[in-house]
Amino acid sequence: MNINKWFSFKWWGGVLYMLFSFIPNKIRFKEWHLKSRVIKPLIITPKYISIGNNVVVLNDCRIQGVDKYNDVFFNPNIIIDDGVSIQQEFHLTCANEIIIGKNTAIAAHVTITDIHHPYTDINMSIEDQDIEVKSVCIGQDCKLYNGAVILPGVTIGNHVTVGANSVVNINIPDYSIVVGLPARIVKRYNFNTQNWEKTDKY
Repeated sequence: MNINKWFSFKWWGGVLYMLFSFIPNKIRFKEWHLKSRVIKPLIITPKYISIGNNVVVLNDCRIQGVDKYNDVFFNPNIIIDDGVSIQQEFHLTCANEIIIGKNTAIAAHVTITDIHHPYTDINMSIEDQDIEVKSVCIGQDCKLYNGAVILPGVTIGNHVTVGANSVVNINIPDYSIVVGLPARIVKRYNFNTQNWEKTDKY
């Protein structure tokens, strides 16, 4: 073995990464790929989470698969695809399925959930009632700005921008910009003019 390679920081860095990061996470998570990092999460359920290549999740996230609520069992599936970046204090709860597509960027304090707490029986507290679940899918190359909330049953297409503090409760087509509470489409990309153009849907 080349002695310079043996003593190089890069070589030892690779060994330490494999021993203390990649292998433990490969065991803990449903799927775990190279060059990904989840930094100091608050709550995380690795056995329900698939992490792609080059994923970064910053501090104080909650990424939780809910496998039982009251007496009902669930099989949560959380997929965070290649190249996704997630800023601090991200909140994700999943009892069915949530998919975040490749290269999507999520800013701080964003919430994504596939769980709804209905208020069916007014004689019982909301938290004690059974939950309703609907899967969520966020496409590739999207940007979710600070404080955005994605609600159950929503599908967001590819190349979509969600404005800060928007609450998304409808499906959003590809190449759209949405803002507001509730969120509405304010611009779509026109491939004929090659411009982002205002819509009448706000």
